[in-house]
Amino acid sequence: MVMEPHVRLARPVTDLRRTEVMYRDGLGLMRLDNFEDHDGFDGVMLGAPGGSYHFEFTCCRHHPVAPTPTPEDLVVFFVPDRQEWLQRCQAMALAGFKSAASFNPYWEKNGRTFADHDGYRIVLQGESWDSHAE
Repeated sequence: MVMEPHVRLARPVTDLRRTEVMYRDGLGLMRLDNFEDHDGFDGVMLGAPGGSYHFEFTCCRHHPVAPTPTPEDLVVFFVPDRQEWLQRCQAMALAGFKSAASFNPYWEKNGRTFADHDGYRIVLQGESWDSHAE
């Protein structure tokens, strides 16, 4: 039996509600779960029901952790349909993500890079991941 891994990307944020709204509206993610004051942490999990990944965003009530992303800390979404890619890029801007110049010029060729209010970067790549297979 092959294990199908599920990936959780956990990030501390400065404003949990603002982050949830941005990622919901920009990427079309849904709230999968949330918690309050679990050992001093509040959090929300966002993703697609039944998907193979989700984000967990947290805030610590007692010792807040400042987000410290670098320009190369990326989450990349491959969106091969051109119309869907354009719509998602527009949704990201409307949700409050800011366009950011990619540190690595590769991501500028067929994609756009966006940064949230804490500086975390999302790349919307306008092609299929399969196009990179040899």
